[in-house]
Amino acid sequence: MCGIAGWYRRSGRAVSSAVVKRQCDTIYSRGPDDYGVAVDGDFGFGMRRLSIIDIEGGHQPMRTEDGRYSIVFNGEVYNHLELRPELERGGARFRTHSDTETILQAFVCWGNDAWGRLDGMFAVAIWDHADRRLTLARDPLGIKPLLITEQEGGIAFASDLRALRVLPGHRWELDDRAVHDFFCYGYVQPPRSIFHNARSLGPGQFMEVDRSSSNAKTYWQPRFNVRHNLTEGEWIEETRSRVLATVKSHMLADVPVGAFLSGGIDSSAITAAMVRVANTQVKAFTLGFPGTSIDESASAARIARDLGVEHHVLPLEPAAAGDVLPQVQADFDEPCAATAAVPIWHLSKFAREQVKVVLCGEGSDEIFAGYKRQRTALLASRLAPLLNGPLHLGDLIDALPRSGLARWNYQVQSARRFRQSALLENNLQRYIAATEISTPGVRSRLYAPSFWKEQEGPASYQKLEAEYFLPEHRALSPLEQLMLGDLTIHMPGSLLNRLDKGSMAHSLEARVPFLSREFVDWSLTVPQDMKLRGRVGKYALRKAIEPWLNKDHLDRRKLGFQLPFAEWFRGDFSRFAREAWNDSGARQLGYLQSDAVEQLFVEHARGEANHGRILYAIANPPC
Repeated sequence: MCGIAGWYRRSGRAVSSAVVKRQCDTIYSRGPDDYGVAVDGDFGFGMRRLSIIDIEGGHQPMRTEDGRYSIVFNGEVYNHLELRPELERGGARFRTHSDTETILQAFVCWGNDAWGRLDGMFAVAIWDHADRRLTLARDPLGIKPLLITEQEGGIAFASDLRALRVLPGHRWELDDRAVHDFFCYGYVQPPRSIFHNARSLGPGQFMEVDRSSSNAKTYWQPRFNVRHNLTEGEWIEETRSRVLATVKSHMLADVPVGAFLSGGIDSSAITAAMVRVANTQVKAFTLGFPGTSIDESASAARIARDLGVEHHVLPLEPAAAGDVLPQVQADFDEPCAATAAVPIWHLSKFAREQVKVVLCGEGSDEIFAGYKRQRTALLASRLAPLLNGPLHLGDLIDALPRSGLARWNYQVQSARRFRQSALLENNLQRYIAATEISTPGVRSRLYAPSFWKEQEGPASYQKLEAEYFLPEHRALSPLEQLMLGDLTIHMPGSLLNRLDKGSMAHSLEARVPFLSREFVDWSLTVPQDMKLRGRVGKYALRKAIEPWLNKDHLDRRKLGFQLPFAEWFRGDFSRFAREAWNDSGARQLGYLQSDAVEQLFVEHARGEANHGRILYAIANPPC
């Protein structure tokens, strides 16, 4: 695990090692164990290394024996040992046990066909010294970031935006569309970044860069290819076997490996599988929210006790979360209002005191239909004819009054969003609406008039559907449409981004066994009724791990890994958020109306509406 950065300046303009070193210095926390830089005329790249595999032999940049190719690489490839015999038969000679060298030899042997054969998380840069060609590649699911900027005739890349912003002669202006993304979703939708001068290489893509051009191609994308050749019992047994196999492969390391454990199915499945394949006692780490409705620490403690793992709990109070808001913002490199961002940052800091690697449960909801929003959107599509029909039942929802009870007002707010979802054309559009942290109605109050006119308008959801999905995606089943959105948009843009940034801020490697490419490919063959059975999501996974966990753990309501915004913003945390807004430069940027921001704080404090998500975004402004 590393951070990487580089600059292909082109036109014979020399790149100095000092500039590349400055890039790498900005991402020190990604790799405090080792450092390396290589320059070749108008090209240079470097890395910061967090040593996990082949600690002594994995130094980068690494060069082939004949001197033609050099590589820097961020991530882990879990099947690299399985690939070596075939590469050796093709003439490769290995000098180390590092997965970095396996990737390099795979590229020499197979060219860009190599990317589809790697199972892991990676952002790779390979320099061809002879042809002066740069190749960049990113893992299929977008677990590891890779940012790109093309300015002044050159192209630069890095694991973080901060490593691009130190390059001399480069310009950085906020992208208004990205700012709109942030206040809609709590993050910038890929491939955009908060600056219009930079973008990300897409998941499952590689890019070839020569002296005058750059060309990105897709080598992998999710495809539903459902099989109906197994019985329910066989699907459950296959799920259990696959979970064990992917967890075992993700425990490949020369350092201790721990687990993030909440009270949910996903992390419990990962931890329980680790117990079955590990040769030492597993350490598990949990974050608690004392006195709130989403505190899962007691449930996690019971699971840990039943599994026999060494359990460590960190309680998080509002004051502690508020105190570190500026630091979290800085570590996340660009604005992030994901509900799990602060918890991941704190839990990673806590876990890093004892381990260097953790396994996490991210990805299960996307591939096994575990989100409540998926079930809600399906219900909205089924009830749409009734709500929008001649009886005008939807109008009754719109007419529901507010009261003095926050719980009632929150339910009314949810019902109105449900009604708006039912008005949309299909589940591709309902997916987009379901992931918003603010509604168009809230944004119409919040945005400055000129910004509203520029970013919002009629048929906005139809336009967003055309931007993020292909016409043939309308032929997918309603559930598959929702899962595709989560897998290709929300997961790389928000879920994996916050996990990467929060963990790497503390030099902790976070691995996601459910997002092995091989595991994801297999999951897309599983029938829908083995994922969503009635109102029960992740059906096959639940049944697969029944022998490992007490039934009470499997029947618990999913809470998710998030901050209790609704409760905290009615208490002391609101003060921290207000101060963050008032002290930031965002008020001067002119995107939001200050009186409208204040009104949202007031409405939330009174329990008139739940504005917790958008208020947290306002406390983490894009500037």
